[in-house]
Amino acid sequence: MPQPAHQPPRFGPELRRLRLARGFTLGHLSLLVHYSKSQLSKVERSLKSPSTELARLCDSALGAEGALAALAPPPRETPPAPTPDSGSDGDDIWMMQMDPDGSTSFEPVPRRAVMAAGAATVIPLGQPAPQADSAALLRTAHSLFAHYRRLGQSTGPQLVLPPLIAQTHSLRASARHAGRHRAALLSLASRYAEYIGWLVQESGDDRGALWWTDRAVELAASGGDPELAAYALVRRGLITLYRGDAAQTVELAQRARQLADSDRVRGLAAQREAQGHALAGGHRDCMRRLEEARTLLATAGATPADSSPPGAPVIGTSTLTDPVSMITGWCLHDLGRPGEAAEVLDRETAELPPDALRSQARYGVRRALAHAAAGEIDHACALVQALTAATDAVASATITTDLRRLAITLRRHPTTAVQNLLPWLASYV
Repeated sequence: MPQPAHQPPRFGPELRRLRLARGFTLGHLSLLVHYSKSQLSKVERSLKSPSTELARLCDSALGAEGALAALAPPPRETPPAPTPDSGSDGDDIWMMQMDPDGSTSFEPVPRRAVMAAGAATVIPLGQPAPQADSAALLRTAHSLFAHYRRLGQSTGPQLVLPPLIAQTHSLRASARHAGRHRAALLSLASRYAEYIGWLVQESGDDRGALWWTDRAVELAASGGDPELAAYALVRRGLITLYRGDAAQTVELAQRARQLADSDRVRGLAAQREAQGHALAGGHRDCMRRLEEARTLLATAGATPADSSPPGAPVIGTSTLTDPVSMITGWCLHDLGRPGEAAEVLDRETAELPPDALRSQARYGVRRALAHAAAGEIDHACALVQALTAATDAVASATITTDLRRLAITLRRHPTTAVQNLLPWLASYV
């Protein structure tokens, strides 16, 4: 007779088994994870499903190295990661609509569709003159990009995307007549497009973010800059990270490391892989990748592959003085070690530039999450209260993901500070 298939243990009974094996009482575990004994008892008896946060905290407290957290059921069905719309054939017309109420929309439309709809409604502005000073354009566009990145740190995507899209189109068109500056213009256009993809993700459109990332890869390849193809996988890994897909995040980051030639992109890929391992509860693998990331990013620029084409901005963050340490704090929280995470994030957020509102809100909310998970509820509320203006200003969909997680944690502790913060949080969750 066929043997019955081996059934993996359920979370509740396995939690109880590990707790007793460590000699912990429910009260002891409750103090470690900052959940009530009553709730832990219900989880152990399978009367209540554990939250993702509780599963990670218990996994860390019991030294399960991710094995316990892996048994927790997903909080809800997670749809597969989006795939970008079909690629550009090079003849698409980029249509941007600017409404009187200030809203803006963008859509790539096949030229044939525009002509069929009636070209009389389209006002042609002409093409760049062949004799345009490409060197001057490159210098100016490079300077503008630095300004746009700073602007993106202090305002919502909707205000920055229209000029970025227009500038990307101008660079792409100008490259056709740029002679020896063609490669540099296309490489810079690819950086614009990659930044647009990130801002589109910030606005909540993952599919649009992937479309722009693909355009960035095409532009970079046309300009002889293949490294962006590897970095595009790191960017895709950010989308799967926020969707809670640890396995896909790790896979994308590993592919990026294999494809990349430069230490910088390999370092950023190792950093993303560490975040994926943290989601899966793999402390050892996470720390190993973070150490590799630190080594690679420290040596970035020392090899020919790390030399960006003329006019191309640096790939990756421009506001973190020590990105690996900041991401270490991020990972420690996902590993169920909120006290350690809070200590690191306290130190690293103090180094953020005062005008980098988006980074302040992003890592500040992460810092508050860590303090809340460590049981420091009122302190977490005070941290968020100081970030409300910055968070409102940057209108970030990814920061909203963490705000939802924070709200779930805070609602278990109805203190006065929590009650004062919940009305503002309600506008996000």
